[in-house]
Amino acid sequence: MDIYPMNINRCFAWLAVVALLLTGTPGLGQQPHTKAKFRTTFNHKFAKDSLRRAALQFYDFNNINRVPYYQNTKLLDQIERHQRKGEWEKAYPLLTDYVRNFGIQNFYRDTYLLWSLAKLVEKYDDIEKAKFLYRLVLKHHRGDLNKIVHHYDSLSNFDKDYFVPLEYYYELVEYRKSIDTLRPPVGVLLTMGTEVNSTLADYGPTLGGDNQSLLFTSKRNVRKSGVNGVTHNEDIYYSRKVDTDYWDDASPLKTINTLYNEGSAKLSRDGKTLYFARCESPDSYGNCDIFVAKLQADSTWGEIQNLGPQVNSPSWDSHPALSHSEDTLFFASDRIGGFGLSDLWFTYMQQNGKWAPAQNMGPVINTRQSEVSPFYHPVYDVLYFSSNGQLLNFGDFDIYKCYNINGRWQEPRSIGPLVNGKGSEYYFTIDSHSKDLFYARSEETNLKNLDLFSFPLPMEAQPLSYTKLEGSVKDSITGNPFTGIVSVIDLTSGIEVAPKFLRPNGSYDFDLIKDKNYLVIITGEDFFRIERTFKLVGDTAIHIETPALSLKKWEFASLEFEPGSAKILPTMNGDLNKVVAFLVDHPSFHLKISGHTDSNGDAALNMKLSQRRADAIKKYLVDKGKIAERRIEARGFGNSMPIVEEKSEADRAINRRVEFEIYRPSAANK
Repeated sequence: MDIYPMNINRCFAWLAVVALLLTGTPGLGQQPHTKAKFRTTFNHKFAKDSLRRAALQFYDFNNINRVPYYQNTKLLDQIERHQRKGEWEKAYPLLTDYVRNFGIQNFYRDTYLLWSLAKLVEKYDDIEKAKFLYRLVLKHHRGDLNKIVHHYDSLSNFDKDYFVPLEYYYELVEYRKSIDTLRPPVGVLLTMGTEVNSTLADYGPTLGGDNQSLLFTSKRNVRKSGVNGVTHNEDIYYSRKVDTDYWDDASPLKTINTLYNEGSAKLSRDGKTLYFARCESPDSYGNCDIFVAKLQADSTWGEIQNLGPQVNSPSWDSHPALSHSEDTLFFASDRIGGFGLSDLWFTYMQQNGKWAPAQNMGPVINTRQSEVSPFYHPVYDVLYFSSNGQLLNFGDFDIYKCYNINGRWQEPRSIGPLVNGKGSEYYFTIDSHSKDLFYARSEETNLKNLDLFSFPLPMEAQPLSYTKLEGSVKDSITGNPFTGIVSVIDLTSGIEVAPKFLRPNGSYDFDLIKDKNYLVIITGEDFFRIERTFKLVGDTAIHIETPALSLKKWEFASLEFEPGSAKILPTMNGDLNKVVAFLVDHPSFHLKISGHTDSNGDAALNMKLSQRRADAIKKYLVDKGKIAERRIEARGFGNSMPIVEEKSEADRAINRRVEFEIYRPSAANK
């Protein structure tokens, strides 16, 4: 019997990451006689703290750990009678009371009541409360989900995350290395090395209080079983950090390991109490139980004790985790009476020194699938766990974090694609400084062969990343939303943030850490790159309006050369750098530069001067952005293509211009 449950299987992951196509929306062309001023408008304002605002657990469900199934036939008859008559306002409060009294079994036996209540809440009350109920339906309904998924999608289309696929993001980073303002990602996924990992499964890491000790579970202990068979015994191993990035050779925890399976270790803060799981032992109540051992004066582990029937069940119980005060124990169990294949449960130490009867953590955290490997942050009140039943899922098992506000667990949040991949991510431990995370993951091709990895803790996984940055990007002329990519860079600590696509309505949002300096960069095929540096002092909204780049000719007012000169002036750098950034961000586009003069002077000299000016601009762009010369065509036309008849100096100023035309080679009209 494994330390992790045998009944884990792949979930029905309906919410995939949506890769929006960066196809441009039509832009309004510049007037031919006006030199454009590409002015971007920022609307920057602050809002209240997002963590308090996000406290959207609207129902306590106090019967969860009291009755397996709630049934009130009289009340249900009243509800159904009002529904048949279309008396929805009368049915609403009665149905609310009924659902509030749900036991665990109601969530999968009476999911239709959740669905009915969600529709009434959407009609008469708050849309966020309705989405909360729809999420519960999606997590617990065991039938056809298509109708529910379609309806929930229609409500959440403008608030869900559209993470950029990492392959595309890193490709963009390679293109942008020539531009200083966009820092490449610093997060590197590091295997723990052969000193820790073996050729067999290694998982279940936990750190000691000093962050220098690592305990984990491994199946490397192979022994013969039967005539020709072998058994991969699960044991607990430990390793000490010997340098900043290196660990010494892992050794078995001999006084704990036996012929039975041991794993999922959890050390107390002082390192003197060890909780762990042991499977198939004679003193177990079920397949796997949670045990405890105390460190003795001679640095050996003393008598090993089973936590007893108040905690352990006749089924599988494992993955212990401790609260800050260490008087609450979280764990995973597939015991009868839960929401799904395995659930998260908790117990607490009573005044008499004994553990209270285990309680289920409820329908917001648990789903019809599996929740395993809880981890409570060593400093902050944040619970992490793995699941294959939550709404946003990148692979098989992903890691999520969850906040408890006023005694209510909030909707679990994915810690994003920088950690969660196409395979499985089990277990999760973070050092006390929230700098690095250690976790076990598998590849998509071999879900069972887990290895231990370390990774700089990204923004999505940070315990304090709950202050909201939100905004939108729209065309300043038409008001239409743009498509594009939003990248956020932490200028204070260098914590990596996963980039996102703009939503269909042009909006975006990120959960960030308060009181840090950030750079937001927004790129798209229909507008020049937008950059904004700011300090996040509270929930912040940055709404941006900027002109669209039509795929026609446009010009900058700043490109005014001195008479007879082709020298690039410092006043031109800002606008030319916008062109550089666009070409770097979009390597499939080419640029045509057309130089024009007024009619003063010799026509042949004007032709040469306009060519020199176009060539000077091309050289600047090529040198600044390391852009291939073949992507830029520079041509001078002298005074052969005037816009207006020259009757005054103002007319001549209009005719003196440099025009830019961005195009895709396949669409070039030559």
